[in-house]
Amino acid sequence: MDVEHAVEVVRPICDAVAERGADALREFSARFDGCEPTELRVPAQAIADAEAGLTPELRGALTESIRRRRAVAELEARAEVRRAEPAPGAVVEARAIPVERVGLYVPGGLAPLASSVLMNVIPAQVAGVSSIAVASPPQAEFDGLPHPTILAVCALLGVDEVYAVGGAQAIAMFAHGVDGLCEPVQLVTGPGNIYVVAAKRLLRGKVGIDSEAGPTEIAILADDTADPRFVAADLISQAEHDPLAGAVLVTDSVELADAVRAELEPQVAATTHAERIRTALAGEQSAVVLVDDLDQGLDVVNAYAAEHLEIHTRDARTIAGRVRNAGAIFVGPWSPVSLGDYSAGSTHVLPTAGCACHSSGLNVNSFLKNVHVIDYSRQALLEVASVVETFAAAENLPAHGAAVTVRRPAQ
Repeated sequence: MDVEHAVEVVRPICDAVAERGADALREFSARFDGCEPTELRVPAQAIADAEAGLTPELRGALTESIRRRRAVAELEARAEVRRAEPAPGAVVEARAIPVERVGLYVPGGLAPLASSVLMNVIPAQVAGVSSIAVASPPQAEFDGLPHPTILAVCALLGVDEVYAVGGAQAIAMFAHGVDGLCEPVQLVTGPGNIYVVAAKRLLRGKVGIDSEAGPTEIAILADDTADPRFVAADLISQAEHDPLAGAVLVTDSVELADAVRAELEPQVAATTHAERIRTALAGEQSAVVLVDDLDQGLDVVNAYAAEHLEIHTRDARTIAGRVRNAGAIFVGPWSPVSLGDYSAGSTHVLPTAGCACHSSGLNVNSFLKNVHVIDYSRQALLEVASVVETFAAAENLPAHGAAVTVRRPAQ
């Protein structure tokens, strides 16, 4: 993705939102979404109606997925205060403080990602964020409202501040705020297309962001014990997201590679989005990579640092323990990526484009600021005073040392 080029495309959009507020939002909705919402903030009744319209089966699936994600999020939460005393009377606390207000973006283009609502909202709630706003593009077929399933998940999670705003203009709305409509936020999270990514890059600093997520990707490390039907189905499942999605099989078995390739076409032909999937699988971002053995396969997947990594090998748990770089690791034949997309309890907002070598997926800690609280007694400061003064002199910052020296007792 050429994000730098896209930044220049979205710059006038973000500037217009900052300058003209709601008028600009309506203009861009008409231009990019093909409809202009009657109300930019979704009415409470529309959110309630969306929940009431859920089928029992879908309500059950949503509530169970919410339950599982919340259970895992509660394990992710750090203790509120951690305390160290490096010397008597010298106390430093590490305090985790939640961000006060966040804006969560939920895509609605090729697919209405209602699952992204719970993946963003639940860790923010568990972290203790007091103000949560959600934005998702207006849909012409739903009278300018976001997709009803997205609204229904908001209702199930108790989120009532929802905006029918999409794309770069939604990120600008969150970052700058819009008078009489939306207060600015401190942090924006959630996936989106290249223009959403570009707006996040442009406005980073004015507002915090989680990551610059690119097209989804799956890597599968497999040996001759893998079931080619499962491997093919899992590659297809992520290719379904986007024509730019990456699907990579890494294996030391030529027989498995051939069997997977044979499985792909009949499975693709049976899907709803066959053209999109074929485009993704045929793209240069997708491949079968043959390696000499699993050690070399691990080198490949660690270098690739995939958003999603499946392990289909003998002793898959041990092999998974040797992975250093992946957004999420799915162990064995019964842990497909689509489980993590919805109902495993794990996060599906994950680093892409190799960023898993240095970044983590969205979790409770993403919504917490770590603040050190320093509380030294007089004696504790005097005991370390000469250390500070010496260090300050070495850096040629004598006023730093003097701020300690002035506290010494008069001679």
